[in-house]
Amino acid sequence: MRYHVAIVGATGAVGQELLRVLEERDFPVHRVRLLASERSVGKQLAFRGEPIPVEALRPDSFRGIDLAFFSAGSAVSKEFAPRAVQAGAVVIDNSSAFRMDPQTPLVIPEINPEALALHRGIIANPNCSTIIMLMALEPLRRLTRVRRIIVSTYQAASGAGAQAMQELLDATRAYLQGEPFEPRVLPHPYAFNLFSHNSAIGDDGYNEEERKMILETRKIWGDSEVAVSPTCVRVPVLRAHSESIVVELEARPALADIYAAYRAFAGVQLVDDRARNHFPMPSEATGRDAVLVGRIRYDAGFPNGVALFACGDQLRKGAALNAVQIAEQLVRTGALPTSPRQGTIPP
Repeated sequence: MRYHVAIVGATGAVGQELLRVLEERDFPVHRVRLLASERSVGKQLAFRGEPIPVEALRPDSFRGIDLAFFSAGSAVSKEFAPRAVQAGAVVIDNSSAFRMDPQTPLVIPEINPEALALHRGIIANPNCSTIIMLMALEPLRRLTRVRRIIVSTYQAASGAGAQAMQELLDATRAYLQGEPFEPRVLPHPYAFNLFSHNSAIGDDGYNEEERKMILETRKIWGDSEVAVSPTCVRVPVLRAHSESIVVELEARPALADIYAAYRAFAGVQLVDDRARNHFPMPSEATGRDAVLVGRIRYDAGFPNGVALFACGDQLRKGAALNAVQIAEQLVRTGALPTSPRQGTIPP
């Protein structure tokens, strides 16, 4: 059984990663339709060795589509995702448009796959920082309740898209050559610099990225009382976000039990070599599916505190991989159409 698939925002960093992940994991794609803005029409992207033309996103783009991945921003998702559902597709949306909608599941398949049964056509992919943090904390949560999280993020350029990644390269080149460089994508100089995450700050002093981590954690875990205190920072790394995390637990498990929980949890790789001072690094997380976790230790500040460090590829587990894993779960449970259309996608 194979499916007609659409990718909205196909030429962006996450859209291109979606195409790679679908191919690498041999997702049962019968035909793929690549959708983007008018300026991308005429471009081609390769899928399974074949060039696929990019088409302009239009209201009727979803005729014959079974599954639609959206990664083109919340405004596009709000306008076109309901159209895709009306046309008969299941939507997996990577934007913030529907994440906090009570009727839209917000899913990390390793953590809350049961939420998929409640979808009404749209499933939300969590924010990349939230995914990496919760993957790093779920093994602990399965040992005892997490009461409080203090997290500082070190977020890569990939989180701001392909243009930000290119700006980091261009800015670094100019810096090393002693040439002036004016930022165009991000608000501050990026080479050899870091700054507070480039999202709007609310009256409470938290920016949008930090607010997402607070609200999404409570929704995914189904725990409205867990306290989350994030500080999100943009750092000059191309791919893979890093996070320094301290948690206060209901009880403090033995370190041996904590290590065993991490070794047993799918999607996480323990990187914790104290003798060699080798712990998670974004350079080693880049291009990998697993979230790397290490520097695990009892925290000196909380009676039941545990501290750790995590790295995860923002474009993979933080976005594209998680979306494809959601689709795979839908296939396993029979939640995608049971009789996919095997002919050519209508023009």
